[in-house]
Amino acid sequence: MAETLLLALDQGTTGTTCLLVGLDGRVHRRAYREIEVRYPRSGWVEQDPLQLESSVVDACAELLGDGDVQPAAIGITNQRETVVVFERDTLQPVAPAIVWQCRRSADICAEHRQRGDEEEVRRRTGLLLDPYFSATKIEWLLREQPELRPRAERGELCAATVDAWLVARLTGRGREVVTDAGNASRTLLYDLREGDFSAALCDVFGVPRAMLPEVRDSAGRLGVTDPSRFLGRSIPISGVAGDQQAALFGQACCAQGMSKNTYGTGSFVLVNVGSAAPPPAHGLLTTVAWRIAGQDTFALEGSIFVTGAGIKWLRDGLGLIRESAEAGPLFDSVPDAAGCFFVPAFAGLGAPYWDPHARGALVGLSAGVGRAHVVRAVVEAMAYRTRDVVEAMERSAGIRFDELRVDGGASVMDGLCQFQADLLGLPVARAASAETTAVGAAWLAAVGEGLLDGPAAVEAAWRPGRRFEPAAPGRRPQAQYAAWLEAVARVR
Repeated sequence: MAETLLLALDQGTTGTTCLLVGLDGRVHRRAYREIEVRYPRSGWVEQDPLQLESSVVDACAELLGDGDVQPAAIGITNQRETVVVFERDTLQPVAPAIVWQCRRSADICAEHRQRGDEEEVRRRTGLLLDPYFSATKIEWLLREQPELRPRAERGELCAATVDAWLVARLTGRGREVVTDAGNASRTLLYDLREGDFSAALCDVFGVPRAMLPEVRDSAGRLGVTDPSRFLGRSIPISGVAGDQQAALFGQACCAQGMSKNTYGTGSFVLVNVGSAAPPPAHGLLTTVAWRIAGQDTFALEGSIFVTGAGIKWLRDGLGLIRESAEAGPLFDSVPDAAGCFFVPAFAGLGAPYWDPHARGALVGLSAGVGRAHVVRAVVEAMAYRTRDVVEAMERSAGIRFDELRVDGGASVMDGLCQFQADLLGLPVARAASAETTAVGAAWLAAVGEGLLDGPAAVEAAWRPGRRFEPAAPGRRPQAQYAAWLEAVARVR
């Protein structure tokens, strides 16, 4: 009997990865398409919504082209707060997608703070008033193009995250305009305790409730692809999650207290906090991790803006390395950073500081600091920022981490993983698969189709890679962490 395979669509900011994944989490095939990111003005970031869809279809055409595989279901994971506004009838966009990185609505956020909206928004959503999230992007568009508002109020337009845009386009004639609870919780329009988009929050941001998609489970049938729009195939779409929630599920962090860190362009530390949304925690976000069988599981999230971006800066900005892969060997070539610390505040500091005015710094330079020490300092900063977030989570949630599961590009560096374990005093477990985010989407689809029996089956399917145990207490870099905190204080 042929193995059951799932089609995972990982639609990211700079590219789309499509995978065929087994129920055991093993990746059988992979296809990738780059996506253009546009910067029309300083601080503005846009994409073409139709290219987001075509990148998915083109990658899947490569993956499924010989027709030898019929996936059992599709799981979708996506860049989260990015907004697409489109016509429900024609499924055509009415504006470029406004990307999560876009800062065009910063002044609108300031207006809401001045009006005293922040405390109520924070209490209801678990998020912060920041252009990062979706609501003020929609508010900006309706201000800039007021002719759209009457159509939005009549429900002719939909404002949605990329998951809902893809489901609508791929289901075509069915026009399933739906999102999952996890993506909805990243918009500033979703009340964590109501479990749905909130009329009160829509009023705060001037977003007509009629233009929002329906909120569904993260695992369950959301629609079926229209053969005329998707390679002549009818395949159920049965799992949806934002990229970081999908990575948490793909790391099988299904029990309360389990945590993961994804080292990407930035890093995102998430800890499963169970079925009750905790009160807002200083410097941290509360988000829906996933909804299964109508039950929300929540997570605390710490957002770190610069990790892999620091390696890119070493390569493209300073020319200290020619390829990103050089960072690991250079890190290993020296025992420490020779007293040098890199504070990666290129665009402010995220959790737990949330200081938009902080700027990056390289401190502690001496004549003894060479190329390898600077590279090591940049890599060490990933671990220091992770400890900042983990300690904030332990204080706020009253949870003691037992281990930290890691994935993402930088997690291939053994030296970083060991340094992270030593710095936290915790085991660091690297997943066997490098495609944890896509695997999480695939597993949600499997749960949604009844092919896996819930989170317990996911935990059984998760395969560990290498595990890094912390050094003995006397050999841990505690003094270095204290010096790191002093370096951070200099830039704030």
